[in-house]
Amino acid sequence: MPEYPTTLAIDGDTFVQSRWAFSGDDGQLLLDLGSEKNVGALAIKWFESTRQSNRFTIDLATNTDSWLPVSETLSSSTQQGGFELYPITESQARYVRISVDGDSEAAGIVEVEVYECQAQTGKFTLTLPSETGIELNDWYLSIPIDEDENGRSDSISETVLANGYAHSDFFYASADGGIVMRSPSYGYKTSQNTQYVRVELREMLRRGNTAISTQGVNKNNWVFGSTAAQAQQQAGGVDGNLHVSMAVNEVTTSGENYQIGRVIIGQIHANDDEPIRLYYRKLPNNERGSVYFAHESRGTDGNGDNIETYVEMIGSRANDASNPSDGIALDERFDYHISVDDNLLTVTISRNGKEDVVAHYDMADSGYDDSGQYQYFKVGVYHVNNSSDPDEFAQATFYTIRNSHTGYIFSE
Repeated sequence: MPEYPTTLAIDGDTFVQSRWAFSGDDGQLLLDLGSEKNVGALAIKWFESTRQSNRFTIDLATNTDSWLPVSETLSSSTQQGGFELYPITESQARYVRISVDGDSEAAGIVEVEVYECQAQTGKFTLTLPSETGIELNDWYLSIPIDEDENGRSDSISETVLANGYAHSDFFYASADGGIVMRSPSYGYKTSQNTQYVRVELREMLRRGNTAISTQGVNKNNWVFGSTAAQAQQQAGGVDGNLHVSMAVNEVTTSGENYQIGRVIIGQIHANDDEPIRLYYRKLPNNERGSVYFAHESRGTDGNGDNIETYVEMIGSRANDASNPSDGIALDERFDYHISVDDNLLTVTISRNGKEDVVAHYDMADSGYDDSGQYQYFKVGVYHVNNSSDPDEFAQATFYTIRNSHTGYIFSE
């Protein structure tokens, strides 16, 4: 059996395998800051924070013989992953004591950080805006950690998302009213079949009804308008439109030549293949980035590999591309619209003060209207660089995500 001593809560390792675990009456963590400091806030990363709430108190002391309570009994949020910030009465102290209610079952603290002032910003701006262009009931979220220790990245259900879930490292509010998705280059993946990590929303037309499977031609997924009438009746919708308003904030600058600076910001995924992957790519020496997409046919070439076609919309996808004159800079807001009408794929890029850039692709021979084929949208930061420096990441802010389908009752 693994051991989870108190030292693991202050070792700087934020992976859940490195945690202090306790149960019953032994839930007390004592921190020695080494010398007296002004203490104004604690940030705690709880183990399995979305599965249970932990009740606890915080006390400070200049010596361990006399403790000063600096908080009422607090409760951790089940809607927040990663670090949760707890401002306390600012006091001089060398020692910090966190006492957890013994009723907490299988509780644990992954990491504790101590701050000198109450007001913390940046990663602790977590509360998602009450009014966004994003209907989170229609999505679940993948993040590249493994709190349930099943060897794969964790999924946050559509119900939990709609109730205000945020994560200090991967999914949180931006200062300008959007939702930030931030993906490291390395971490847990959604399956053994993928090479890359992601912080990405997956469309879920079932809206929390777990009696409906995530897979199959059913009310969770949609089909092409060119597919058989029976499949159209069984599906959650027919054809699809995805409208996204966003800005890419950060991409990688190191790694394998073909991976540097690229991120997938939107997809249509089918059973096994992808009718579209929409890319943004900015190379380190360029001021602006390119936008292009890949279409993967279900047909195969002479080697048995899927046939992929790339369509460049703004700039070039080349590894040595020059600065695109009409490219999109980091932090520049733009919109994209992905539309499927029968077998016609249309992608539109829109920016204020500029003409739309539009591309069409005929998918009639791609096999996505075959019997048993189903589709769903994906939006976020699918970070297709697994060779960068470990401290690099990709990040984007999303202001609007609207999905609609013929026959889907929640379409706008």
